[in-house]
Amino acid sequence: MALSLAASPCPNDTFVFHALVHGLIPGTPPVDLTFADVDVTNTAAERGEFDLVKVSYAALPWLLDDYDLLPTGGALGRGCGPLVLARDAGQRLTGATVAVPGDRTTAYLLFRLWAAETPARIEVVPFHEIMPGVAAGRFDAGLVIHEARFTYQRHGLVSLADLGEWWEADTGLPIPLGAILAKKETVDPAAATEWIRTSVSMAWANPDASRDFILANAQEMEPEVVQRHIDLYVNEYTLDLGRDGLAAVDALLQRSAAAGLTPQVKPFI
Repeated sequence: MALSLAASPCPNDTFVFHALVHGLIPGTPPVDLTFADVDVTNTAAERGEFDLVKVSYAALPWLLDDYDLLPTGGALGRGCGPLVLARDAGQRLTGATVAVPGDRTTAYLLFRLWAAETPARIEVVPFHEIMPGVAAGRFDAGLVIHEARFTYQRHGLVSLADLGEWWEADTGLPIPLGAILAKKETVDPAAATEWIRTSVSMAWANPDASRDFILANAQEMEPEVVQRHIDLYVNEYTLDLGRDGLAAVDALLQRSAAAGLTPQVKPFI
């Protein structure tokens, strides 16, 4: 039987999963891939809809009863954190309307841990609508992720804060963004880890093999931005979280639980 996989169409995910979803790894089952925004996958995972799924680390406290965290394939690193954007560098957040990509995203959790000012209103908006919405005045500020780091100036926007820089300065740890989960009693986590780790290694060994697949799903990103996106988000932690990666996950979830923002979970290390 085919395994169901949900991930984003972003270049880091299509790069990571290309070999696996195209049947290029001997001994792996067929995989049915569904592309979805992270806010959608967070919610779908809570319903147990997929065998393998890319979710926000911030959503883990609601998912770990039914899913195992895999130590490979996700998005975690340095210099890759969410940005708070506005039209004017003097924009205050008190009383503002802020667009966010999901209420259980790591970006929004970091925003809540960071923000000294309280916005009047938070709106959950599909990622691709946030920057145009801020530029048009629909929102006073927006919380963005992924390739927006490279393109926000094109919308006439300025960065009020880099939450990755704040996190790294405060903790000394990389920033945990997206996790790969395997459904318990359906997927062997050790086997799935090996499949995904092999898929990552194959992508690095032959990046041209996945190029057409990546560009076809890259939401009209030009090739230069696609490559910068992959270079930033596919890194040593994608291959293996390691102790530093797990420490970063623990720091995020323990801090958020202490602040009353998420349920308490057992530390990974």
